[in-house]
Amino acid sequence: MGPVEDVDEALTQARAAVARGQVRTAYELLRGRADEFAPDALALLAEVAYAAGDVATTFAAWERVYDEAVRAGDREVAAGAAVQVAMHLLMDTGLLAPVRIWARRAQQLRSESETTAVDAALAVVQGYERLLSGDVSAALVRARRAIEVGTTHQAAAPVALARVMEARSVLFADDVATGFDLLDTAAVLAPSAQVDARTVGLVYCELVCAWQGLAEYDRAAMLTDDMERWCQRHPELVSVRGRCRVHHAELLRVHGDLAAAQAEIERACEELRPYLRREFGWPLTELGTICLRRGDLAGARAAFIDAHQAGWDPQPGLGLLCLQEGDAETAATMIEQALEHPPGVPSKERPPDTALQRAPLLAAHVQVSLAAGHLDPARHAADELSRVARTYPSPALEADAALASGAVALADGELAEARRAHQRALALYSDLGMPYEAARTRLGLASAHRAEGAAELAELESDAAREALQQLGAVASPPHDVDPSTEPVSVRRPANDAAGTGEPSGNVARLLPEGDHVAVSFGGRTVRLRDLKGLRYLSRLLAEPGREFHALDLVGADRGLPARATSSPDADRSPVSEDLGPALDERAKAAYRRRLRDIEEDVEEARSMGDLERASRAEVEREFLVAELGRAVGLAGRDRPMGSDAERARTSVTRAVRYALRRVGAAHPELGAHLDHAVRTGTYLAYDPDPQSAVRWDVSER
Repeated sequence: MGPVEDVDEALTQARAAVARGQVRTAYELLRGRADEFAPDALALLAEVAYAAGDVATTFAAWERVYDEAVRAGDREVAAGAAVQVAMHLLMDTGLLAPVRIWARRAQQLRSESETTAVDAALAVVQGYERLLSGDVSAALVRARRAIEVGTTHQAAAPVALARVMEARSVLFADDVATGFDLLDTAAVLAPSAQVDARTVGLVYCELVCAWQGLAEYDRAAMLTDDMERWCQRHPELVSVRGRCRVHHAELLRVHGDLAAAQAEIERACEELRPYLRREFGWPLTELGTICLRRGDLAGARAAFIDAHQAGWDPQPGLGLLCLQEGDAETAATMIEQALEHPPGVPSKERPPDTALQRAPLLAAHVQVSLAAGHLDPARHAADELSRVARTYPSPALEADAALASGAVALADGELAEARRAHQRALALYSDLGMPYEAARTRLGLASAHRAEGAAELAELESDAAREALQQLGAVASPPHDVDPSTEPVSVRRPANDAAGTGEPSGNVARLLPEGDHVAVSFGGRTVRLRDLKGLRYLSRLLAEPGREFHALDLVGADRGLPARATSSPDADRSPVSEDLGPALDERAKAAYRRRLRDIEEDVEEARSMGDLERASRAEVEREFLVAELGRAVGLAGRDRPMGSDAERARTSVTRAVRYALRRVGAAHPELGAHLDHAVRTGTYLAYDPDPQSAVRWDVSER
């Protein structure tokens, strides 16, 4: 579409495009023309820019509406714009100091003698800021004010959000029965035709977060299904759709469909990348958790570290990864520190700093402490987890508490109690359709049976656990680490195999898929490995020895795009531009400077009030922004080149291939040694064996 010169005509066409659901078209009509727009047109630009993933333009548009309304003396419009800035900061950045500053600016423009719909929206922002800061009682007061004022002025959107905030505040105040009822009420009212689409999506997201935080996975699943259907009717709301994918991935992981969960969370990461700042660690941590369960330790570590660099706390996943890697002491230290020193990173996706937020950390604390031989800390953590499960009764929390108690009882030598607790946890996990947790519980139950001298029962449970883990493509975490993926197995003998051995003859090797596994034959021996992304990359290299593949092409091939290879170092090495321009453009850097000024203002205000805790948290946010800016800007303020696609591909493909090589080497040392010498990684990858040890590979195209 060519540019529309006349501003009024561009606005007319943009509004018509929005009415048809063609938000991207509207954005293209309006982008780059903010200086020509009046406040109402800037509001439209803010809306369509957000849907298009241009969050910086959304902030800039609303801030300009605020500035112009203040200059014009229009207090109502200025306050409404300030609330919009605060709401976007709240939903997208995870930075509460700027939220407080913009909420205060809006508050200063309001009249104490009369209220409007703006006051209801302002109460929602202020209430969520208090909730995420852990001040549950203040959040509840604000939620009820938003409902009262919003109902009076027929402001359906703030009322819908406030109902969820009220329910969560009541829950965190330990009035669980009332909180459950309020959540159900909010869910019934969520799809009201009087509420705009983005608000409905946010309400759905908040409700699913609430149920998942309570480990009420059945209710979360029903709402997620509703949310998915709703998202299909509103494809323009990419941010909401991305959040929905994260919820869906979490539930797929809970119910054992790990491959589908990973595919969904990777799509969520791509969709949410333009929107989220610190909360981008939320989908990254879920990705790490899924990789960990699948035994992809390199992928898990990369995801958890990326989440940490985004300003998120990736525990207990990172601690459990250390345990899986064999470092129980470091794992125990990590989880202890997470419990003793909560990071205080605000998140709508997780409960605030309450007993409920500690539940997954406590379950992990029991596991890592027992693996490290620290019985007393494990016992204390199991006791606290049992108290949390009694306060927030849900079958999943009850199962977690029973498993933890059973593990401690087993370590204490209380065998009958250990057996009963494991049996109780197994029954609950099985009823809930949580096969991974059920398999881990079976391994603990097998240990209890074995300790009681019931060898046949122990073997029965161990076999069931092994079978379940194999079907899931999962790896159990220590101390019950059963990984069937590296055990040598016999494979079906092709009709043309030499000598009837089932092995390839001569200098021929095979790498062939078998469902969720891969059969690898080399040097007269066959092993069966779980299918990994790194093995799929490796198969591309093995199929064409001596040819170089750019990491981006391997990623594209794995997603179904044709891979291109280069035949020599002198061939074209530019499938994409290595330098994609500066990591931050001038507009983005200006946005960083505005947020830093907001944070400085909040720090000074907190200090003047003697609120040292608030000042400290704001300073942490400042450090996060400064570090984020520093990663994009070099010495003397020079821009760092972005090169993000190529660099991310190089990093992820190299990690995946190297991890696959380690798994191959563990199962088949001879083949591992051959591949270590023959496979080159980096931006360009190749299988380049020594001619004297060359092997012809039979590789299935997948």
